[in-house]
Amino acid sequence: MDIMEQVTAGEVKRKGKAAKAASLKMVNLSTAEKNKGLELIAEQLLAQQALILTENAKDLQLGKENGLSDAVLDRIMLNEKRINDMAHAVRLLTELQDPIGETLETIQKDNGLSIQKKRVPIGVIGMVYEARPNVTIDAATLSLKTGNAVILRGSSSAKYSNMALVKIIHQALDKSSIPADGVQLIEDMSRETARELFRLNEYLDVLIPRGGKNLIETVIRESTVPVIETGAGNCHIYIDEHADKTMAEKIVLNAKLQRPSVCNAAESILIHEHWLRQNGKGILEKLAEQQVEIYGDEQVCSSFPSAKRATEEDWAAEYLGLQVSVKTVQSVDEAIAHINTYGTKHSEAIVTSNEANAEKFLSSVDASAVYHNASTRFTDGFEFGYGAEIGISTQKLHARGPMGLKALTSSKFYVYGDGQIRE
Repeated sequence: MDIMEQVTAGEVKRKGKAAKAASLKMVNLSTAEKNKGLELIAEQLLAQQALILTENAKDLQLGKENGLSDAVLDRIMLNEKRINDMAHAVRLLTELQDPIGETLETIQKDNGLSIQKKRVPIGVIGMVYEARPNVTIDAATLSLKTGNAVILRGSSSAKYSNMALVKIIHQALDKSSIPADGVQLIEDMSRETARELFRLNEYLDVLIPRGGKNLIETVIRESTVPVIETGAGNCHIYIDEHADKTMAEKIVLNAKLQRPSVCNAAESILIHEHWLRQNGKGILEKLAEQQVEIYGDEQVCSSFPSAKRATEEDWAAEYLGLQVSVKTVQSVDEAIAHINTYGTKHSEAIVTSNEANAEKFLSSVDASAVYHNASTRFTDGFEFGYGAEIGISTQKLHARGPMGLKALTSSKFYVYGDGQIRE
């Protein structure tokens, strides 16, 4: 190991050890103590907006100099409204029920043993994420509410913003019963720190990647720490032959345009061939009017000559911008097969008045959230009533879909006796 690796490994292990020690103290915090810490964080976010905006401006300037796309810059950018939204989200967490200590199951044995299964914190959560500095606040506060310590590793594109936000969190926690070491930020952005974090089994209980496909696949491939897989979002809207024209247009435009740079935005549109012949030109024109680049199959390009011919890569693409792939299908079964081939198991929607087609789609599509006559943009912790989310899980073990407070808990069996022994 060279000197640089020793230095970066030192930071990761030192902060991992501190987070582990903090987590052992945090298991005994009361709900009131945790909520007080969260309220102090919300107050500090509002009180120190100037600091946050100054540091965020550094990230934006460096991002422009490094040629980051407008979509990525939008994910990095903070303004007064977004900071206010972050503070509001933290305050909402204080109003949500604390899941820690909840009794999940009670078993009363004939020998007098009472066995209770209760929710407990996971311990130390590692969070690896890209671009969005608001994830720093989401991950930290969700972890704190559930009595977990957290080690954060954001991307270099938001380094100054993340450092400012963690500084603010520490200042708030210093006035609370929550140990400030419960929130750690890896400041060295080298690959060595990432590799060290992926193998920090001694201190980390779980690792959650949140970002693009490459980041998530890297963490899954290289980590020895258990991973909760959050997925990239190649989300589809399927317009069935029985879809209402006005409704379909409204849903597609919202899912694609309301915020194109996020994982629950629509990236692919599947259109039944009958609906395409009757209504396709109108919806494609509306997308083009909003500067959306359309990549279509032969029938789509014939209906709308401005469309570019789609490649195999387009069917699997998460554009995160003003591009969309559009494919013609002959049935709901073909739509389902296409989604299960190219989708990322995130969020998928059908627009139809045919209940049988809707139920077939909802039950057959492999995704963490499926929609009938609604935009995929609702796949979000706030919209699902969880408060903030730490990510959207596309796997099937432990947690799936938007991950709120309960997804950040484990369980423990409490066994109460009065001298019983096993014979």
